[in-house]
Amino acid sequence: MRLLVPLCMLALVAGCTHDSGDAAVGFHFDEQRYRNDIKTLSSDAFEGRAPTTHGEQMTLDYLVAAFKSIGMQPGPDGSYLQKVPMVSYSASEQQQITLAGMPLQYRKDIILNSHHDVKQVDIKNAPLVFVGYGINAPEYGWNDYQGLDMHGKIALILVNDPGFANPESGKFDGKAMTYYGRWTYKYEEASRQGALGAIIIHQTAAASYPWSVVEHSWTGPQQDLAVANEQSRIAVEGWMTLESAKAVFAKAGLTLDTELSRAAHEPMQLPLAQTASIKFTNSASYGESYNVIANLPGTMSADEHILFTGHWDHLGKDNSLEGDKIFNGAMDNASGVAGMLAIARQFIAAAKAGHGLKRSVTFVVTTGEEQGLLGSRYYAEHPLYPLKHTIGVFNLDSTNIYGRTKDFTIVGKGKSELELYLAAAVNQQQRQVKSELHPESGGYFRSDHFSFAKYGVPAVFAGSGNEPIDAATAKYKAQMQQRMKSCYHNTCDEYQADWDLSGALQDLAVYYRAATMLGDSNAYPGYYEGTEFHALRPATHIKL
Repeated sequence: MRLLVPLCMLALVAGCTHDSGDAAVGFHFDEQRYRNDIKTLSSDAFEGRAPTTHGEQMTLDYLVAAFKSIGMQPGPDGSYLQKVPMVSYSASEQQQITLAGMPLQYRKDIILNSHHDVKQVDIKNAPLVFVGYGINAPEYGWNDYQGLDMHGKIALILVNDPGFANPESGKFDGKAMTYYGRWTYKYEEASRQGALGAIIIHQTAAASYPWSVVEHSWTGPQQDLAVANEQSRIAVEGWMTLESAKAVFAKAGLTLDTELSRAAHEPMQLPLAQTASIKFTNSASYGESYNVIANLPGTMSADEHILFTGHWDHLGKDNSLEGDKIFNGAMDNASGVAGMLAIARQFIAAAKAGHGLKRSVTFVVTTGEEQGLLGSRYYAEHPLYPLKHTIGVFNLDSTNIYGRTKDFTIVGKGKSELELYLAAAVNQQQRQVKSELHPESGGYFRSDHFSFAKYGVPAVFAGSGNEPIDAATAKYKAQMQQRMKSCYHNTCDEYQADWDLSGALQDLAVYYRAATMLGDSNAYPGYYEGTEFHALRPATHIKL
């Protein structure tokens, strides 16, 4: 294969003198520059990078200037920006909510929103129906809505899927969450069933995050694509705590724990003989957000594109909080965006030295990921480069701050041949490829690569292994994990000057090497048989 020659030459261009297990493994990524990008993007000045805010404009200005200075070209229309029409729905914090005759407290017990352009939501005595996991999956022989008329009713739904609660049953994918376990699917399916509303019962283990994440993420303005058809969507959607759900079931003369067990074994349709009354004011405002697009044309097959994705947005600021009000999003995802810039610099350095790739490399820095993968969804629905010529997608989301590792994690391992290129790059670092520790969290469906997978484009989300390289790194990791505990989607996700980013640089080198191999080949990776997306683009039996 001719791949080894350009890899070696690219390493020499980057100043490599040997190929070892060192952090950049053959490439001198500028760690200080990488740090500065993370620090700047996650600074208070950027106000948490919420879409359609002043923080967005600062972010766009920074990224466009960075890609221009690197030498990346704009998109096919001559712009570095792709407009994404968005709508922001704001539900009042003063909500009158009664379930099973019990008043529930907003934020403490329940959080509700409406993705409709209406001034008020006013629901009176809507029947409550427990529909188990709220899944209609013919390929798994499962339908919680079979023969059920949900019009005018509100569904109470469990998070995750039956495989999580009953992994030995052979149902679904066992502990590994399928797309049917994601909250986005729950609302989509309830809408297709004609339900009036849907409320997900929160369980920390099944959701993979505590109630605090729900509170921070689902309160305040909720954004969506303005092109979405809101008329077919449920009128009200949200979450309730497990404790509140238990109280509702008790009022119905039922024990939630018993019904949880039943729901894991068989489809559920259980009218509770109880109702919900919900009233709150609502508003909608329309605006525009933007994906950032930067392209490096290929030397021979410029119409074929390898994409790097990562979201620039985070949760903005919450003026109702005491003390720190800004969700800086340093790990999530200033670190990933900074990694994209670092990789772009490597590709440009190689191209200037006469070692450009045959295929094009395009960076799509997305908006609205935190609100439901909005920017990547919009791009996948309105691609600037045809998806049939999009060879693969490498996604960067929350890079490693815990030091170098012996292993490398591929989230949802075993889905597509794109993983072969990552594995080859990892092997050159003398590391091992492994699956994620907690497949039940549904990581494959929670970041921007999934928007492309749904259209059959091979897409991977990987990085940050779990085995520290040595005892000193293990000690540092334990201390830093304690410091960063509960910082996911919280105000303490801030840049730390003492972060050990050597592991992140390792992972950036893997992505760079993998994309280089793919970009200088003629292969078209596909999805393996037995995966959700095989029929859309089947595997082509690639051998490296």
